[in-house]
Amino acid sequence: MNKYIIKQNLTNTRLDKAVTILDNGISRMMVKKLLEEDKILVNGKPEKASYKVKENDCIEVETIEIKEIPLKAQDIPLDILYEDDDIIVINKPKGMVVHPANGNPDGTLVNALMAICKDSLSGIGGEIRPGIVHRLDKDTSGVIVVAKNDKAHIELSNQIKNKQMKKTYICLVRGNIPDEEATINMPIARSKKDRKKMDVDKSGKEAITHFKVLKRYNGYTYLEVNIETGRTHQIRVHLSHIGYPIVGDAVYSNGKNPFGIKGQCLHALRLEFNHPITGKKMKIEAKMPKYFEDVLKLLDK
Repeated sequence: MNKYIIKQNLTNTRLDKAVTILDNGISRMMVKKLLEEDKILVNGKPEKASYKVKENDCIEVETIEIKEIPLKAQDIPLDILYEDDDIIVINKPKGMVVHPANGNPDGTLVNALMAICKDSLSGIGGEIRPGIVHRLDKDTSGVIVVAKNDKAHIELSNQIKNKQMKKTYICLVRGNIPDEEATINMPIARSKKDRKKMDVDKSGKEAITHFKVLKRYNGYTYLEVNIETGRTHQIRVHLSHIGYPIVGDAVYSNGKNPFGIKGQCLHALRLEFNHPITGKKMKIEAKMPKYFEDVLKLLDK
């Protein structure tokens, strides 16, 4: 973590510009990414890129070791739910990372897509994220849409930004939620105690999660969840924060895993959006994975 104290000459400069001046080895694109991930703090809390810095503000920038990651096509089977010239929709399996990063150089969804789509993925996401419009956590399965060209990428990104893409998840949580349905509206930021985790924090970014009960079990509740925003780990953080962690979540459930499963019982069931080129209404579902189904069957006994 690099720390900088704002001097008078930078007063009233935008935060994103100030960081590039303070650290001339960092690009505007990297600053944008760090800000989105709450890895740049002003006086201990995240701020928007447009924040005007003040004299004596303490700016903390989390340093990232950047390694060159060779991107290669890999013959990895994928469950393709829909494909045309503009988009491809995948049922991502639990355990698969979406794109290469330090620690996960290959074996990702992007590596698999490169073998299937060749060079027909959009370039907007950058060299290691071709076509990637949104993400799912490594151990979350389900529907994810990928853009094959820049026009499709821009339009899908705009639908997400304008909350026009509806994302529906199913999950199993520990505990009996008393409400039949409810909304969790709590801002989320990177945890101050553990930078690998996210946390509910009043200084964080808006995060809205709606849920309704599908079925009740002895000590567990099966939920349908819709999210208006797409913060990192949003559903997992919100449900854990209100006292109902997702079964199998190794990060936010205090390590309790009575079913011995690897990965959480959280599945992106359905994606609803307008086709980025034709405008046709799309509604694509991915079948619940077997490990999740098996847990529900055990609870039904």
